[in-house]
Amino acid sequence: MASSMKIRARIVDGTAHIAVLIMHPMETGQRKDPATGKVSPAHFIQTVTATINGRQVVDAQWGPAISRNPLLGFRVRGVKAGDRLVVEWEDNKGERDRAEATIG
Repeated sequence: MASSMKIRARIVDGTAHIAVLIMHPMETGQRKDPATGKVSPAHFIQTVTATINGRQVVDAQWGPAISRNPLLGFRVRGVKAGDRLVVEWEDNKGERDRAEATIG
Protein backbone atom coordinates (compact mmCIF):
# COMPACT_ATOMS: atom_id res chain seq x y z
CA MET A 1 0.00 0.00 0.00
CA ALA A 2 1.31 3.45 -0.85
CA SER A 3 1.69 5.92 1.98
CA SER A 4 -1.08 8.44 2.53
CA MET A 5 1.53 11.10 3.37
CA LYS A 6 3.97 13.28 1.49
CA ILE A 7 6.71 14.79 3.62
CA ARG A 8 9.08 17.66 2.88
CA ALA A 9 11.76 18.27 5.52
CA ARG A 10 14.68 20.63 4.98
CA ILE A 11 17.08 22.72 7.01
CA VAL A 12 16.71 26.50 6.65
CA ASP A 13 18.96 28.75 8.76
CA GLY A 14 19.62 25.97 11.28
CA THR A 15 15.94 25.07 11.75
CA ALA A 16 14.12 22.12 10.21
CA HIS A 17 11.08 23.26 8.21
CA ILE A 18 8.71 20.30 7.93
CA ALA A 19 5.51 20.00 5.89
CA VAL A 20 3.34 16.88 5.89
CA LEU A 21 0.44 16.48 3.44
CA ILE A 22 -1.96 13.76 4.64
CA MET A 23 -4.38 12.32 2.10
CA HIS A 24 -7.55 11.64 4.15
CA PRO A 25 -11.27 12.38 3.59
CA MET A 26 -11.73 13.97 7.06
CA GLU A 27 -15.51 13.48 6.98
CA THR A 28 -17.34 15.29 9.81
CA GLY A 29 -20.34 12.97 10.01
CA GLN A 30 -22.74 15.88 9.42
CA ARG A 31 -22.74 16.11 5.61
CA LYS A 32 -25.52 14.50 3.60
CA ASP A 33 -24.80 12.60 0.40
CA PRO A 34 -26.74 14.55 -2.27
CA ALA A 35 -27.53 11.40 -4.25
CA THR A 36 -29.00 9.34 -1.40
CA GLY A 37 -29.82 11.93 1.25
CA LYS A 38 -28.09 9.82 3.89
CA VAL A 39 -25.60 11.31 6.32
CA SER A 40 -22.01 10.31 5.54
CA PRO A 41 -20.44 8.59 8.57
CA ALA A 42 -17.72 10.40 10.48
CA HIS A 43 -14.19 9.51 9.39
CA PHE A 44 -11.43 11.80 10.64
CA ILE A 45 -7.89 11.73 12.00
CA GLN A 46 -7.72 11.84 15.79
CA THR A 47 -4.00 11.73 16.59
CA VAL A 48 -0.84 12.76 14.77
CA THR A 49 2.65 12.26 16.18
CA ALA A 50 6.07 13.11 14.81
CA THR A 51 9.46 12.02 16.10
CA ILE A 52 12.99 12.92 15.08
CA ASN A 53 15.56 10.25 15.89
CA GLY A 54 13.07 8.76 18.38
CA ARG A 55 12.42 12.07 20.21
CA GLN A 56 8.78 13.20 20.03
CA VAL A 57 8.44 16.70 18.57
CA VAL A 58 4.69 16.80 17.75
CA ASP A 59 1.69 15.26 19.52
CA ALA A 60 -1.53 16.60 17.98
CA GLN A 61 -5.13 15.74 18.82
CA TRP A 62 -7.44 16.48 15.89
CA GLY A 63 -11.20 16.33 15.37
CA PRO A 64 -13.77 16.57 12.58
CA ALA A 65 -13.22 20.31 12.01
CA ILE A 66 -9.91 19.74 10.18
CA SER A 67 -10.15 20.03 6.39
CA ARG A 68 -9.86 17.20 3.86
CA ASN A 69 -6.24 16.31 2.97
CA PRO A 70 -4.76 18.39 5.79
CA LEU A 71 -1.33 20.01 5.58
CA LEU A 72 0.61 20.00 8.86
CA GLY A 73 3.58 22.34 9.01
CA PHE A 74 6.01 22.84 11.88
CA ARG A 75 9.61 23.85 12.64
CA VAL A 76 12.12 22.14 14.90
CA ARG A 77 15.40 23.48 16.25
CA GLY A 78 18.41 21.41 17.16
CA VAL A 79 18.27 18.97 14.24
CA LYS A 80 20.76 18.36 11.47
CA ALA A 81 20.73 17.07 7.93
CA GLY A 82 20.41 13.30 7.88
CA ASP A 83 18.21 13.05 10.98
CA ARG A 84 15.27 10.64 10.66
CA LEU A 85 11.70 11.96 10.84
CA VAL A 86 8.76 9.60 11.47
CA VAL A 87 5.14 10.81 11.23
CA GLU A 88 2.18 8.63 12.29
CA TRP A 89 -1.57 9.18 12.40
CA GLU A 90 -4.64 7.23 13.55
CA ASP A 91 -8.29 7.97 12.76
CA ASN A 92 -11.59 7.31 14.52
CA LYS A 93 -12.07 4.05 12.57
CA GLY A 94 -8.74 2.62 13.76
CA GLU A 95 -6.99 3.14 10.44
CA ARG A 96 -3.41 4.32 10.71
CA ASP A 97 -0.40 5.14 8.63
CA ARG A 98 3.30 5.79 9.17
CA ALA A 99 5.82 7.54 6.95
CA GLU A 100 9.54 8.23 7.30
CA ALA A 101 11.77 10.87 5.76
CA THR A 102 15.33 12.06 6.09
CA ILE A 103 15.80 15.71 6.90
CA GLY A 104 17.79 17.34 4.13
